Order: sequence, then structure tokens, then C-alpha cells
Amino acid sequence: MMHHTLPSLAAFAGACYAQSTFSPLRPPALPLAVRSPYMNTWQQAGSDGGNGGYLAGEWPSFWMGQLTGWTGFIRVDNVTYNWLGGSNQSVLYVEQTKYEYTATKSIFTMNAGGVVDMTVTFLSPVIPDDLLRASLPYTYLNVDVVSADGNQHEVQLYTDISAEWRDCSVELWNDIPERRARISQCGVFGIFGGFSVFGGFSVFARLRFVRIFHLFSCFGAIECFRVLHYHVSSISAEAPRPTNFIQGRDSRTLAKRDAGRVAYHEVFRQQQLTFSESNMQADWGCWYYATEDSANLTHQSGADVDVRGAFLSNGVLANTEDTNFRAINDAFPTFGFAVNLGLVGTCAVNTLFQLSLNQQECVQFEGANGNQTVPCLWTSYFESSTAAVGYFYNDYKDGDIIADAFDQKVANDSKVAGGDDYASLTSLAARQAFGSLVFTNTPDAPYVFLKEISSDGNIQTVDVIFPFHPIALYLNPTLLRYMLDPLFINQEAGDWPYMFSIHDLGSSFPNATGHNDGNDEMQPLEECGDMMIMTLAYAQRTNDNAYLAKHYSILKQWNEYLVQEALIPANQISTDDFAGALGNQTNLALKGIIGIEAFAQIANRTGHAADGANYTQIAHDYITQWETYGINNATSTPHAELSYGNASSYVLLYNLYADAELGLQLVPQSVYDMQSAFYPTVFNTYGVPLDTRHTYTKDDWELFCAAVASSSTKAQFISTIAKWLSETPTNFAFTDLYDTTTGDYPTSVIFIARPVVGGMYSLLALNSAPSSGYVTPS
Repeated sequence: MMHHTLPSLAAFAGACYAQSTFSPLRPPALPLAVRSPYMNTWQQAGSDGGNGGYLAGEWPSFWMGQLTGWTGFIRVDNVTYNWLGGSNQSVLYVEQTKYEYTATKSIFTMNAGGVVDMTVTFLSPVIPDDLLRASLPYTYLNVDVVSADGNQHEVQLYTDISAEWRDCSVELWNDIPERRARISQCGVFGIFGGFSVFGGFSVFARLRFVRIFHLFSCFGAIECFRVLHYHVSSISAEAPRPTNFIQGRDSRTLAKRDAGRVAYHEVFRQQQLTFSESNMQADWGCWYYATEDSANLTHQSGADVDVRGAFLSNGVLANTEDTNFRAINDAFPTFGFAVNLGLVGTCAVNTLFQLSLNQQECVQFEGANGNQTVPCLWTSYFESSTAAVGYFYNDYKDGDIIADAFDQKVANDSKVAGGDDYASLTSLAARQAFGSLVFTNTPDAPYVFLKEISSDGNIQTVDVIFPFHPIALYLNPTLLRYMLDPLFINQEAGDWPYMFSIHDLGSSFPNATGHNDGNDEMQPLEECGDMMIMTLAYAQRTNDNAYLAKHYSILKQWNEYLVQEALIPANQISTDDFAGALGNQTNLALKGIIGIEAFAQIANRTGHAADGANYTQIAHDYITQWETYGINNATSTPHAELSYGNASSYVLLYNLYADAELGLQLVPQSVYDMQSAFYPTVFNTYGVPLDTRHTYTKDDWELFCAAVASSSTKAQFISTIAKWLSETPTNFAFTDLYDTTTGDYPTSVIFIARPVVGGMYSLLALNSAPSSGYVTPS
């Protein structure tokens, strides 16, 4: 079988069918299964390598570009059409007529042969206020089929995943004792011999185990071993009670689920390499592809041409498992389901599938007691992976209702704040931002760890959490605390040797093993300012002054660094490290000065009146000097300079946003007005350059600027970014770094799928900003 994108599909669709519409716009990549750093699959659309946004005819891919083999066929009156993936075994394709995305869903509307309509929905929940549901990095695929011409039609539905979800190869494996040990590592208990017991139900389990190892991937050779098997089981229907993030709010009570038999293919690596990645994909954990077991369901595993060919020939699968040892690129191992829908008329027939990645151990973390293994949070709620899989599958009805309410809230609030174009940005950003997170530890002390996807692969990068944090402030500020906690714990334990804040907790996710040797990327002003701003922002919105008191000592330490260094910044990098080091950065100095005023208010909130008065005086003195040093007034359009005294330069003054989100009123309104008037004079086709050194920009920082700009300038930023998203040739997930003249990636660096798109929520985060950040000292 040929594993490649069909390059002519978009043209083929255009020539043979009406073009698909895209609403609210056509993104550069369409989110399909985006729930975690490892469950992160997209459909490339942009002209740099995508097919224009059509689900059929192109393989989905991991954010980094590796294929994640996912196929769908529909057989209507003995004629088969491709509706998902790049398989060329079926020469007929559905007609895609519409694509729509919300904050949690990608919805494709299709027609097969002019007689049957399909609605294919990929739902990756974004759960800001329910720890249990947030802990499950799972995704749904729901397919609705209905007659388009009013007549009844015989319909069979097919879908599969291949071992390409982790680029490995397969062979038979029958070592029962070792098998049990490997299964236990994946969190699967109670599978012994040919029987399984879950929640009191005992059923025969059709098991077949095969070992997988990787011979080749597009990024180099590695070795890995996996276990694959097919299983049908009844899962306990009793749902655990979730823990809600928001204090004082009643936990959502879940109805008892209807007991149901869930059939699933399970794929995992025999030799689990916990906390290891290959090409950014996890080397540990279990993949599950699941659906409802019924008399109309058949399954098969084996070579792609055989499994898919069986459906193409007969509309059913053989209920067999392939035990042949071979390399992944030798008859690609494939794991399929076929469902006989029977006669389909004007009443839609629904089929639900679920794709899951389960890991018991999520992160390695250097905390107060040294390096420790931190469990994935779902293990606090479920005794096994299969219990979690069964819960999630049976939770679809409630989960869909919750997702719809979330989507509506994001869309409505965004339209009020910035119009339809703004809603198109926030809705696209939600899954990507949350897709960088893992929920870990226990419900009593949850930690949320963030992966700096694509740029460095670091874990808990402070200056990546910073552009992410507006989405947390908008949806649930307590999320921000769960992200800050590990940073405080590590540094307060003495595991960082400098007086300024650490940059990240580890150079390679998921290993948050710190930098007690001091060997980290040094952004001292950036990180101290970020930590001060985010900590106060959380406390303001939750009135959690106890949190400020708990961390007062280290916050004061970082503030002393700001007092020493913020006004006249030394030659150093900022969060925009790709742009290079520079001394006297106007924007960086502003962040540091705002950080000092933020600490003054932290002091006031915690009974340190003398500190509050002292540092407020310093901050106000500094901001007066900063205006003299960093603003070019000798021009018809005054503006902030890139660096002090550089009259020919300008900069996106995005750190001004922090003054507004904290309600500090430190920076004079004249600075806000000045920048608002200036930005329209330097717009290129697709935005305002980050500064005068390059033509590229960052859309998260543009939205920070838009949030504190005049109505007209705000609208210009938003409409221009929406235009760029619709027209950019970039073909990977929503990049935050692009060229303002070409709309393409910069020639120097490419960012993909980064969580910083949480910055799209900058306008909405201001809804909870205090009218005045000043607190009378207690």
C-alpha cells in the first residue's frame, strides 16, 4: 500500500464536486484528536503540504508531521467510499460539503454517492472545571449516517487505526508471565488467560498478543516493542464522582451509566520506557481504539491491504487477529472495526468510536523530597485503564452536552469582546492550548504540567505558561495555580542556585527533574516578571491571599532582582529568544517594572505594608524614567522603541498588557493611547512585525496588544490575524510565529502547535481584571 497524501485530492474534489465550505474559517491544520502532548493529531490543510482541508484522501498526522494512520470507509449499496485517511484501496471518495469547528469539535459534513449523508464529528473535550474528566486524555469520533434521497440504503461503516500511531513493527508474543507484567504497567488489571472481570461482569476475552518494534521512522531509526490485542469486555457502569476545581461550587453529580459491552483494540509497547520519547511521541502507555460491541460489529487485525480489503470486498471483517512477525513497513499492521448499519433511511444512525492513550505514570518531578514519579491523575479515579475507557465511552452523552455548553460560552463571550473574527481565533486555540497539558498527582494536590511543544520540548517553561495563562484566567484561574505549584515547590526546596526565577523545570518533557546545576536557559528578567504577574493574577481572581503569603519569601527574592535589573536591562534574551539577545530592551524593562508593582500589591495583600509602600514608590519612579528612556517622541507618531535610544526602531509593546490585567494603573493612559495610534501605521499584509529587526511576528503578542488598544486598532489586529489564518500556506497546527508579508513560516524557525495560543484569550481574561489592583495594606 502507498502511504502518502494524494496531492491531487483538493483539485479532484473541486473538479468533481462542489467545494467544501469552511466555517468560521479554514485553518492551516484541522484539529482531529487533540487532548495531550501525545494525543495530538491533525489534518493538514495549508498549501505548504496539506490538501486544502478535506478529510478523505490525506493521512492525519501527529503535530510534528508523522503519519497517524486512521482510515474510514462507508459502503452504500455495495459501493465503497473513503471518508477518512489516505488509503488508495478505495478509488471513490465522499463529497465533503462543509467543515466547521468549535472550541471542542471538528465537524465534517459529507455525501456518499448522492444518496447518503454523513456527519463526522471529532470531539476532544476541553474541561476547565472538572478534574476527573480533565484527567482523561481521550477523544471521540462520532459518525451519523442518514439517507439523502429519502430511500433506504444498505450501509456498512468501517474504521481502523494502524501501528503508525507510534511508528512500530509487530511480531507474535506469547510469554504469559511477562505479558501480565507489561499489562500491569499500562494499568490493565484482571486479564488472566481467556477471561476478564470488570465491575462484576465476566466475559470471554478474545486475546491475541503481538510484539512490535520499530525499524524505521521518518525522523530516524529507533527500537521499540509493543503489544497489540483485541478484547471485548463489559465495563462497570458506575461513574466515580469528579472533583471540581472551583471551591464553593457543588461537584457535578453524574448519573449512573448504562452498562454496555465495549470492544477495543489495545496497542502497547512490550518494553515500556517510562518518561521516554522518540520523535516527541511517548515510549510508554497503552492505546485503545474502542466502540460498542454488538451483533453488528466485526473486527480484524492484520495487513492494511488485507483488513481494508476484506471490508471493501464483503462489507464485514473476519473476527481474526494477525500473529505474523514483520516490520511496520512490511504490510502495515492495522486494527479495524466494521459495523453493519443495515437499512438506513431518513432516521440518522449513530456510531461512536473512542481513541485513548493511557499512562499510569505521567511525569518525573524534582520536588521537595527529590526526584519522584508523579502518577497520571486518572489513576486516582479508576482502578484500571479499561475502567477509564469504559467510563469515557459511556460518558459521551453527558460529555457532548458539556462540550456544547463550553463551545457556546466561548463563542458568545468572544463575539461580545471582539466580534466573529475573534470567536474564530479563540475557538481554534482552545484544543491546541489544552493539548499541551497533562493532569497529574492526586485530586487533593493536582499538578498540571505543560509541554513546550515544538520550540524546545521543555517542561513547565515559565515564559510559555505566561502567554498561555489568559485562557486559564478566563476559564478557571485555579488551573494557573496547578501550573505554578511545581515551579514554587522546586525552587523553594533549594533546587535552583540563583536568586532569579528558573526558566523551566526540565529540558525534555516529561522529565521535570529541574536544573540544580544551574544549567538552564537564562531569561532572568523575563521569568521573574512572569512569575510575579501570574501569581498576583491568580490571587486577585480567587482572593487566595494565603497563596501569596505561602510564597512571599521567594517572591520577594525575585522582586529584589527586578529592582536591581529591570530599569536598565543587561544584554540578555527575552521570551522571544529566537530574535537574539539585546541590551536595554524597552518591552522587557516594562515587564520588570510592572513586576515590581505587582509585588508591591502582593505585599499589601499579605500584611507587609512597609514593603508595599517601598516597592510601589520604586515602580512609579522607574516607570517615569522608562518613559524617558524608551519612547521616541521626536516623530509624528510617537511610539516605544525596541531598545533605549534606538530612534529608528519600534516594538510590539505586549508587556503593557500585564498592567491592565492586574488593574495596576502604573503605566499612564497616554502610553496606551500612543501605541494604539502607532500600530496602524506599521501594519503589513498579515500583521505588525514583532520589532524592526525582522518582518515576522507572534500572534499571541499581537492579541496582547489588541486587548489594550482602542476599538479600531483592536479590530484591525483581530481581522488581520483571522485573514492570515484563512490564507496562510502554513500546513501544521496554528503557529504563533509567521511572516507578516508572506503569511508563511519565517525562514529561520518554525513553531507548531504551541500552547501559547492561549494568548488568543487575552481579551476575555480582562473581563475578570480588577478595576484597581491596589489593595489597602492590612
